[in-house]
Amino acid sequence: MREKQIRCPNCAYRPRLGDHWSCVPRCGTLFDTFATGGRCPGCGHLWLETQCPACARWSPHEDWYVDPQADRVMVPARADASPGLPLTP
Repeated sequence: MREKQIRCPNCAYRPRLGDHWSCVPRCGTLFDTFATGGRCPGCGHLWLETQCPACARWSPHEDWYVDPQADRVMVPARADASPGLPLTP
């Protein structure tokens, strides 16, 4: 299996080590949404959309995962979540 890449589907921003998102308005936990697949480690809420720290646009979390050779989504769609807000370094 090829290694997937993570990038904003709107502006191609690639998250950096240290980029964190906040589980707001739920529990307020700061976390790396890509390390957890969009699930908050504080309350377990699954966020279906992710906001880009570079362009501030929202997109489905699974659309951030692409196959660099086929440029296609690599993560299956999820169903029980809502957007979260990023904190940028």
